[in-house]
Amino acid sequence: MPRQIVRPAGLDFDTPGRRDYHVALEQDSIWGDHLIPLTVFVGPDAKPGEGLVAFGANHGNEYESPMALRHLMDEIRPDDVAGRIILIPVLNVAAFRAGTRDSTLDDRVNLNRAFVDGAGCRPGLMGITHRIADFVRTALWLHVHVVLDLHAGGLVARFAQCTSFHAVEDPEQARRIEDTARWFGTPFVLTYQNETPGLLTSEAERLGKIAIGAELGWGGAVQPSGVRYARQGVLAAAIRHGQLRGKIDKFAHHADGTQRLADIADRACVSLAPFSGHFEPLLDCGAPVARGDVVGLLHDFERLDLHATPIRAGVNGVVIALAWSTPVAQGQHVLCVGRLA
Repeated sequence: MPRQIVRPAGLDFDTPGRRDYHVALEQDSIWGDHLIPLTVFVGPDAKPGEGLVAFGANHGNEYESPMALRHLMDEIRPDDVAGRIILIPVLNVAAFRAGTRDSTLDDRVNLNRAFVDGAGCRPGLMGITHRIADFVRTALWLHVHVVLDLHAGGLVARFAQCTSFHAVEDPEQARRIEDTARWFGTPFVLTYQNETPGLLTSEAERLGKIAIGAELGWGGAVQPSGVRYARQGVLAAAIRHGQLRGKIDKFAHHADGTQRLADIADRACVSLAPFSGHFEPLLDCGAPVARGDVVGLLHDFERLDLHATPIRAGVNGVVIALAWSTPVAQGQHVLCVGRLA
């Protein structure tokens, strides 16, 4: 059946069954709407304020999560749903249509920096990207307690595939977040700094939710392993948090004991480009390094009389991320090293 086109107020998150929507948010530049695909499953045991939401394509050129959520729409049987499961394979339709990280064809805003005070309500914060953030806040947060925001490096960075979260003060919330993150099966589980304004998961954490991020691919392509990690993680979270009936086994690095917990919250974990140039990595993601090791070289092809500038590890650990595109801008983070727990 065709998806029902509704405004956010027309969404039904309470009646048992499956419903497929396109959520209409007005275009900024033409007489029309952006249509956000949303599928909700509601079971007989759904409770107010509890449920799981999984987001794909927060950024528009990250594709593993849309693929995985598209598969899950076909695989999840309504009769197996106990609580509430919301799947949004493409949250940022404006950026997804452009195939870019930000909403390039519209307001040029990064959705994962748009969860700021007044988003969608105040002058200067009324473009489509801030209105998507407002939609999440006003239409979704009330109905879920588990939030999965699934990313990839796009054209910015190549990551060692990982789930991620911030340190939170509540020890029980922290325990449940880490446990949920481990069930994706990724090689790494990261804790990272919580100083960047406007992150979707930061807001969800502040609201007391079990909030997980992930980096499942890179390069604007689809990594098959990233799709598998995303599918596993969403199903495991839905089952283990009581929203889906069934059993699920540990998977991949979680199952064989090779999964590693790493911390990249310290500013020293990140190395940046001191000038605009061309970055040459010398190691791959996941490689062990010591503080001071040369992990890459930054070349200036307009000044070939100069030696390449070494990019060094700032801490002992493993390479978590490297710049994906060879041309890099001055100040761009080109290397991230994680301290192993």
